[in-house]
Amino acid sequence: MDLPQPAPPADPAAQARADRARFVHALLASAAFVALLWWIKLLEAWLGAFSALALRPGEAVGLVGILTAPLLHGSVAHLTANTLPLLVLGWLALSVYPKAALRALPLIWLLSGALVWWVGRPPAHLGASGLTHGLMFFVFLLGLLRRDRPAIAAGMIAFFLYGGMLLTVLPREPGVSWEYHLFGALAGVLAAVLWRRLDPAPPRRRYSWEDEDGDTGDGGPPSEASQYEPPPPRDVPVLWQRPPESRGVVLRFPDRRADGESQGPGT
Repeated sequence: MDLPQPAPPADPAAQARADRARFVHALLASAAFVALLWWIKLLEAWLGAFSALALRPGEAVGLVGILTAPLLHGSVAHLTANTLPLLVLGWLALSVYPKAALRALPLIWLLSGALVWWVGRPPAHLGASGLTHGLMFFVFLLGLLRRDRPAIAAGMIAFFLYGGMLLTVLPREPGVSWEYHLFGALAGVLAAVLWRRLDPAPPRRRYSWEDEDGDTGDGGPPSEASQYEPPPPRDVPVLWQRPPESRGVVLRFPDRRADGESQGPGT
């Protein structure tokens, strides 16, 4: 995978602070969106359900639902079921792939809604489940495509927590919009394929043995820091070529019982 490779950071401490700030901002953004959904649900409790803003397949008045349906939920239980996935998957996507996620989110939102309006079942669809499925497939597939450490870790977390979404893209329960699940997942896959190279690979630490001479560069002894580095790959023996292990020296101790028998009974 020919990802753009940045140079190692000159100041590792500054890079660590930037990473922590990115993680915090991603978490805050995900939490703000979830808070918006709960605020809308509270408004519905005071003003009545916003059913006119739901997505209605095949109806001209239902086109507005492409924009508004993910913001609405049929019940508190429905919103509760989507809250934690939105928080976790949104945080993973925005923190590990900040550039790609900002493009993937509108694509998942609009494309899944448009496809549901085109081929979905009547009468109405609403909820952020399409968005959660899109984010899960987006994060998981990028872990397979990029294969750098943060991408693999994020993909494993997404699959471990929400791998069951692989099954919910098919019809299972009445009253559940599996169309939103399916088209959200397809939009997430498309976004992962389109923008898999948009975010550069994370800086990788360079070890002293990766230099041409394999030493500190001045011909002197290795530095103190290099003593704690892993050995170069050429010095790591493979399993079928390992040198024989030393078993140490066998020490023989005199047998006192044998010595006593040889001397005979004392007088």
